[in-house]
Amino acid sequence: MSKKRPVVIGIAGGSGSGKTSVTHAIHDVFKEHSVVVIEQDYYYKDQSHLEFEQRLSTNYDHPNAFDTDLLIEDVKRLLNRQAIEKPVYDYALHTRAKETIHIEPQDVIILEGILVLEDERLRELMDIKLFVDTDSDLRIIRRIVRDINERGRSIDSVVDQYLSVVRPMHNQFIEPTKRYADIIIPEGGQNEVAIDLMVTKIKTILESETIV
Repeated sequence: MSKKRPVVIGIAGGSGSGKTSVTHAIHDVFKEHSVVVIEQDYYYKDQSHLEFEQRLSTNYDHPNAFDTDLLIEDVKRLLNRQAIEKPVYDYALHTRAKETIHIEPQDVIILEGILVLEDERLRELMDIKLFVDTDSDLRIIRRIVRDINERGRSIDSVVDQYLSVVRPMHNQFIEPTKRYADIIIPEGGQNEVAIDLMVTKIKTILESETIV
């Protein structure tokens, strides 16, 4: 009996660009299919071998912060209809948590993160590559709100990090990956036309591709 090959969608864009909104919009449409979301920021490298003070200097917007090898391995397992144990990152301790999240293989795999289009090996596993393009003023406002409300940070620390790390890393590493995207989505999840186009394309792939 043949099984359809899972569809892999990569959704990239700067911090606060609206990647999560696009992910949710696509996820909600495919309720008749099984969908799994793999967030790149769950795959930050384990830093338990470092002293806590050393971990505090981690640049989370640099490609080297991610355990991309593990992410690629897990995506390949899901493509082969094998379950994975998705890692969890502890932002309070700045290292990987001991617990994991069990993930069963699904028909649609959404890879979401600031740098999911940066590594060629990861791009080659994707059927559709998206880049969510949002003005920098909106991105910094969203990041401030998120980090204050969800991570208990001060506005001064968020702004300082944005100016010293986030903005230069975006310009150096994230923005250039836009050229790898099949489609660029302005305004994130508010762009209903782009979302509809993606839904149509995903349905076409689901209906046509199989694994024997």
